[in-house]
Amino acid sequence: MLFKISLSNIRKSIKDYAVYFFTLVLGVAVFYVFNAIETQTAFIAVSEDQREIIKILTTAISGVSVFIAVVLGLLIVYASRFLMKRRNKEFALYMMLGMSKWKISALLLCETVIIGIGSLFVGLLIGVGLSQVMSAVVANLFEADMNDYRFTVSGSAIAKTILYFGIMYVVVMLRSGFVISKCRLITLINSGKRSEKITMKNPWLCVIVFIISAAALVWAYHTVGWDFEHINEKRIGLAILAGIVSTFFIFWSVAGMLLRVVMSAKGVYHRGLNSFTFRQLSSKINTTIASMTIICLMLFVTICTLSTAFTIRNSMNQGVEENYPVDFYVQFAESADDPENPWLYKGGNIDDVYAQQNESIYDEFGEYLHFHDYIDEDFTFYDYMGDKRDEFLENNNELYSHFNFTETIIKLSDYNALMKLYGREQIELANDEYAICANALGFTDIYTGFLKDKPEAVIYGKSLKPKFTKCIETSIYPGMQANNAGVFIVPDNAVSENGQCFDNFVGNYKATDKNGIAEAEKTARAKWENAIHWYTSDTKGGTNYNMSTRIETVNSAIGIGAIVTFLGFYIGFIFLVSCGAILALKELSESADNIPRYTMLRKLGVEEKSITKSIFSQSGIFFLLPLLLACLHAYVGMRFAKIGLDLLIVGDYIKPVIFTAGVVVLIYGGYFLLTFLGSKAIVREQK
Repeated sequence: MLFKISLSNIRKSIKDYAVYFFTLVLGVAVFYVFNAIETQTAFIAVSEDQREIIKILTTAISGVSVFIAVVLGLLIVYASRFLMKRRNKEFALYMMLGMSKWKISALLLCETVIIGIGSLFVGLLIGVGLSQVMSAVVANLFEADMNDYRFTVSGSAIAKTILYFGIMYVVVMLRSGFVISKCRLITLINSGKRSEKITMKNPWLCVIVFIISAAALVWAYHTVGWDFEHINEKRIGLAILAGIVSTFFIFWSVAGMLLRVVMSAKGVYHRGLNSFTFRQLSSKINTTIASMTIICLMLFVTICTLSTAFTIRNSMNQGVEENYPVDFYVQFAESADDPENPWLYKGGNIDDVYAQQNESIYDEFGEYLHFHDYIDEDFTFYDYMGDKRDEFLENNNELYSHFNFTETIIKLSDYNALMKLYGREQIELANDEYAICANALGFTDIYTGFLKDKPEAVIYGKSLKPKFTKCIETSIYPGMQANNAGVFIVPDNAVSENGQCFDNFVGNYKATDKNGIAEAEKTARAKWENAIHWYTSDTKGGTNYNMSTRIETVNSAIGIGAIVTFLGFYIGFIFLVSCGAILALKELSESADNIPRYTMLRKLGVEEKSITKSIFSQSGIFFLLPLLLACLHAYVGMRFAKIGLDLLIVGDYIKPVIFTAGVVVLIYGGYFLLTFLGSKAIVREQK
């Protein structure tokens, strides 16, 4: 009997359950898709290093899933409140007919089980389909071969999804039973007659609060988005706090000002149902100030997370393409044994490292360059600034006050040979000229600023003048991102061999096919690791060395990009669903409470078309207000993130922002559409 009544109630209230069911299905599908990644990628042909990255990714996703489950659990409990509120009169009728509270609780339990099983089934069905698409995304991300891939269903992901959502549904059942047990018949009967008390705010106080909040927000924006020279942890913390508090008071003041502002525009206020629409809207905002603030901040986090995640992924791949143009790189130097400067390394020869094991570094390489870079201990960053040092340090970030490093020097012949290997432009210098190349964060602009004044550089006692008035933007040492903080290019005869610093080797493998390159990489790596192990165990002094390969660097970039992208999308998507669902449920709840008002409008002769237009305007503005402020926050937030992540990010945000906008329109817009249609259906109940 209870089962039949439950099914009947669900069919009758399908419009009320639409948002609830939609949210549950989305949550289940997304939860399954991300937790099934390990199983779905088991049949993708990736390297051993990439397989380890996927394991790290799945471990991170498992950890984040606990947080996601908590967020979804709170959302489901919030949604159940709306459904309970909508059915107060129905519960009152059951009680008057003699049904006990225990049976009403059992009825709700039955309905929750039916909705839960239905949402799990549909969500898992959609999730299994989407997970196959996710496999293709992962394969594309890792540049993997999918020839051995086959359709799979992850039993572990299904079990985890059922477990997590089962716990959520049990919590909802317990809460529903507790609420019913505390309800009184008279309270349920009169629930539709009670309305929230709206406190009318002083309009002048609202204006003052709005101006102060806007000013505080502008200060916060300027601090984190433009005033980089004076930024520190304390100022960042104050800016974040000011942003949160200002967001709350902006909604608080807008709730008090909105109706007054519209009322002052007589032509707008008295047109159609605008007077009714804006009174309703003002009332809604007044009762949801805290919710609007939280939703705005969640949307801000969502937009920043999605945009930044995809930007980092694209940027890191681009960075490897630009900054690692060869297959293999080794750098080696020995300690200078200088007690006053224990970090100074000079000289050393890579050939000597290999010679101990009767090996050669050249065997696997078809084209390569073996060269030294140099230092002059009397030529530092501050020495090059000359009399401009004080002015530079005064006008720049305090960070540079500790940057008095010894400048790196390279021979012109080595530079040109390196650029030829890299496929880049070579240069010519006279015997008394020098040039500078750099591409690390800020250093290209710094050196270009100095070169405009054509300063002389005294290197190994010889005075040289600049060939160019701009710094050459290029890398010298292969890496994942731009790492050249400045290298001086000088004529070969201007260099002292006593100034040798690091010995460098860069090269491309002889092999050209994928399998041949992989085998050459394995051999070259093993030879280096064996040689450096025995060399460092025998040497009495210290050494400094580094070995990397393009394949290794690409895998690292892909791994970081994949982890950031998947976690960013996972968290961002759930936050977006939560924001849309909370606003939708609040709007639907308001529509249910306002049925008598819409009935009165019809009795006064208002056309259905005008009522529908009013509902659309209310829902649209209600959804749009937090989104607009969140977009403004996000613009400044991403500007700050770009400065903070300049070592990782190259290029622009345009494509990621467009993608993020598409996701927001699809999910957030979808909830708006469901809300509008649901509200329209609710107010027509008693037509």
